[in-house]
Amino acid sequence: MNFDGLWIGQVAMAALMNVAFGFAVGSALLGAWLAKDGQQGTSPARPGWMRAHRSMLAATIVLVLADLGWLLYQAASMSGVALPAAFGAVPTVLTQTHVGYGWSVAFGGALVLLGTALSHGTGMLRNTLLWLAVLAISAGKASLGHAADAGVVSAAIGMQTLHVLATSVWGGVAMAAGFAVLPALGASTARGMLIRTATQVSNVSLVAVALVLLSGVFNAVRGSGGSFEAIQASTWGHVLTLKLVLVALALVLGALNRTSALPRLRRTASTMDAHTFVNVMYLEALVMIGVFVVAAALSHTVPAFAALG
Repeated sequence: MNFDGLWIGQVAMAALMNVAFGFAVGSALLGAWLAKDGQQGTSPARPGWMRAHRSMLAATIVLVLADLGWLLYQAASMSGVALPAAFGAVPTVLTQTHVGYGWSVAFGGALVLLGTALSHGTGMLRNTLLWLAVLAISAGKASLGHAADAGVVSAAIGMQTLHVLATSVWGGVAMAAGFAVLPALGASTARGMLIRTATQVSNVSLVAVALVLLSGVFNAVRGSGGSFEAIQASTWGHVLTLKLVLVALALVLGALNRTSALPRLRRTASTMDAHTFVNVMYLEALVMIGVFVVAAALSHTVPAFAALG
């Protein structure tokens, strides 16, 4: 395959989409967990809740812009023209290709997600629209990759949708918590809220990780054709290996927090232990950004079974 400027641009936009979507999902979850206390003006949870809301809004705006950028690069790649001339190919891509259909679903979901981020409400209608949008984005993104080769209604699309959603929950919670929300709960008066939120982060991450591993194994077997030789001999396999290394590192950091830092924080509620948990979460968030970037490269690399015939 040709690693030219268009490929690099596609991967960059896809990576930005992955990170922004994950950050938005993680911020939405953290905002929901903190909403009851955070809406009270004097609550120590309010800074964290406000940070979650702002993070979700910023991430969703970036997601919408990255979606548009990716579409332009994809149109240029599919039509074989330079990037400035790709605008004319966009209508054809949208109306006559499965990529266009999948992108439209994901972009429509992103716009709905942006609408919910702009809303300060926490009612059932807003939350229903939010999570329907998240599902639509996950399904649309799944249809942009290799899974679409198996057909719109297929196990491959279903498992890839699950993989996108679970990875976005795991990585998104880590990023939103580590970069934005938990540092805003650093005051001693918010220590109880920090412990409760950290516990929720850990529990949700555990479930998400299980789903990531389940769907990831399915995708790896499908992409390699069930052949370890194909993984060893192909570019796709090398990128997959890098992704697995990063996932393993994130798992180690998550396990360190769950089995050591969090239990100690619950026992002592000390500032030092709170900082330890947040710092490890920060490192996990950095690793998850790497996972999202490598995942973008993987989705734009010819699968091993196809590359090796």
